[in-house]
Amino acid sequence: MKIAFLEIEDWECDYLKQKLIGHELIFFKHAIDEFDFAKYSDIDLLSIFIYSKIDASVLDKFLKLKGIFTMSTGYDHIDVAECKKRNISVYYVPSYGENTVAEHAFALLLAISRKLLPSIERMKKGNMNLDGLRGFDIKGKTIGVIGTGKIGVHFIKFSKAFDANIIAYDSYPKFDLQDKLGFKYVSLKELLQQSDIISLHCPLTPETTHLIDKEQILQMKKGVIIINTARGGLISTEAILEGLEKEIISYAGLDVLEEECAIKEEKQLLSRKFACVVDLRTALEEHVLIDNERVLITPHNAFNSNESLIRILDTTIENINNLLNKNETNKVNS
Repeated sequence: MKIAFLEIEDWECDYLKQKLIGHELIFFKHAIDEFDFAKYSDIDLLSIFIYSKIDASVLDKFLKLKGIFTMSTGYDHIDVAECKKRNISVYYVPSYGENTVAEHAFALLLAISRKLLPSIERMKKGNMNLDGLRGFDIKGKTIGVIGTGKIGVHFIKFSKAFDANIIAYDSYPKFDLQDKLGFKYVSLKELLQQSDIISLHCPLTPETTHLIDKEQILQMKKGVIIINTARGGLISTEAILEGLEKEIISYAGLDVLEEECAIKEEKQLLSRKFACVVDLRTALEEHVLIDNERVLITPHNAFNSNESLIRILDTTIENINNLLNKNETNKVNS
């Protein structure tokens, strides 16, 4: 099979060459709009990322395309219906970083609970004074998890291992998980009122934008810790600042900020084409947030592990083999 991989990095090329022996592989760092159709219109299979928009006009340029494989969880950049008309199979990557993101969220919590950053900075200066470095145990704390999808479930498992009490909120509760993992679903208001620690693991939608605003901050326990590795827009930046100022929020651990613009896929952050337009006021508020000593912020890096990126490649390889073996696992247009 002649397979073209677009929007691909050098290290990914080496990995794919090792795994797809016997196929003719063609690699391009750029998206479909820079593809050499004159030279490669005869490819059998096409692998892309979200910057390659596939519609009828693009499909017309291929002579015998049989399958499209997107290295993403979303596939709205592909005209799936048009592909189906042409008997072109479309496959996607349903998941790749559930444990990865949850691990990062818990790392933020641990760093806060044991004051790791100031401890490390103090030791670098040769200062072993313990003043101001007293932390707290996670054991026995009530942790509220907002969103019980795959990432939220991993976070719940980690929390249970630390012997914390877990409550959760989800618009679509999975009561079988509640019994299996030993947590309790409550209303959002109850979660805000009861939690010592709140961790967000839900998608950003019109309904969840500013799910936590000033009104919700005022409902929280005094001294609450907020962890957000999901999407910045779930929490109002202004509300976080006000919560910190009023000492309702004692600490915040964030991997995402509100003014990151619309990110569909975390892997997008590694792309050469990634860019966004920011709202100036929110951006300035976030600078204040970054400088706050009670806020620990990482640069939307929770997804970024060797294993999670390899899982994307492995699933894509699996999808290629699925098509060749007439297996519809991960196929979008069955």
